[in-house]
Amino acid sequence: MDPFSPPRLIETRLHAALPEALRRPVPTEWSRANKGGAPVDSFLEGPCLDRDGNLYLTDIPHGRLFRLDPAGGWTVVAEYDGEPNGLALHPDGSRLVIADYKQGLLSLDLGSGRVTPFLTRRNSERFKGPNDLVFARNGDLYFTDQGQSGLHDPTGRVFRLRPDGRLDLLLGNGPSPNGLALSPEEDVLFVAMTRDNAVWRLPLLADGSTAKVGRFASFHGTSGPDGMAMDAEGHLLVAHASLGCVFALSHQGEVLARLRSCRGRTVTNLALTPGRGTALITESASGSVLAADWPLPG
Repeated sequence: MDPFSPPRLIETRLHAALPEALRRPVPTEWSRANKGGAPVDSFLEGPCLDRDGNLYLTDIPHGRLFRLDPAGGWTVVAEYDGEPNGLALHPDGSRLVIADYKQGLLSLDLGSGRVTPFLTRRNSERFKGPNDLVFARNGDLYFTDQGQSGLHDPTGRVFRLRPDGRLDLLLGNGPSPNGLALSPEEDVLFVAMTRDNAVWRLPLLADGSTAKVGRFASFHGTSGPDGMAMDAEGHLLVAHASLGCVFALSHQGEVLARLRSCRGRTVTNLALTPGRGTALITESASGSVLAADWPLPG
């Protein structure tokens, strides 16, 4: 039985805010391209939990990775010449893989904080600009190559990197592919298409290909769906980067609930805790991590 009486409104609360000492209100190459050149003190993204309950976050314009520990302490884990966005915990638990817009896929060693290349080029060509990524249980890594694609230029890509190093192009006509989520059975990949203001559904066939790709859910607003997460019962949670909430969708794409931001409207991504149901959400305009009770684990 579905635990919701749709549509349900769930209020968020402030979990943590980036300390003033870590904010950098200066223009960057990223802010000139994406924020009209305005000073941006941070842009938190990529929430990802390690096995000890630490929450890792990226700061896109300033090339930083933060660790937010369970006691609320912030640590700069790494800083480098890049624009880190999505994070995924490697199956070995010792490192994070980073989707970096400038550098491709990178690896962060959780012990040393060292950032090294993971997959920076394909056939000697750079990627358009990786955005997000997710591991399957068998070690396959799915990632989006968004760049500046959109409805005017639907050339964003979705790749699968297999553990043996094979790289498969699953989709090459995406108008801004962004966040990813796998169904609990891992036979469907959901892709947030930001500039299409929609979530696409990619069936994953037994031979590794995909077919009958369709639009699973549609939204509105000046931006679109961003990061996503899947809970244990197959509800898809979609962060919307201009509507100020996370939408929880049924198996048929119906809106069951909205997790409403208690801060700004730039809700970009989320992570679900594996045990007690909590959604940890990045609100990037205010440099905040929000929390909401969620009845099911990730």
